[in-house]
Amino acid sequence: MSKIAVVYWSGTGNTEQMANAVASGAASAGAAVDTLTAAEFNAAKIPEYDAVAFGCPAMGSEQLEEDEFEPMFSSCKSALRGKRIALFGSYGWGDGEWMRSWEHTAKACGAELVCESVICADAPDAEAAAACEALGRSLV
Repeated sequence: MSKIAVVYWSGTGNTEQMANAVASGAASAGAAVDTLTAAEFNAAKIPEYDAVAFGCPAMGSEQLEEDEFEPMFSSCKSALRGKRIALFGSYGWGDGEWMRSWEHTAKACGAELVCESVICADAPDAEAAAACEALGRSLV
């Protein structure tokens, strides 16, 4: 049985809803899933999981949340080489530049992005929730 971590930061609850859909998708595919906030996760936990889904909304000028999520993700970079991961998050403006930058960073660390990242404007609608569930299944 695969063990999956869904790690997220959410300010308004939109990315948390996405995280729950990712976790539901992974569980429906037979994985054991831990859903954790950025404050509950660190690089030392990465080896415990077969794959990790990271979720963070776009903040400021299209960047990762910089007080909790970005420091946690930066500390994980060296442990991501060869790790199967997926990325997701919500945004309120812009065109998804933060996700493209984040994908580039993850690939540069040697992470294996297992599927296309999922982004949605504001709260996830039915289509975004289904995409998040599919993202979760792709990690298993």
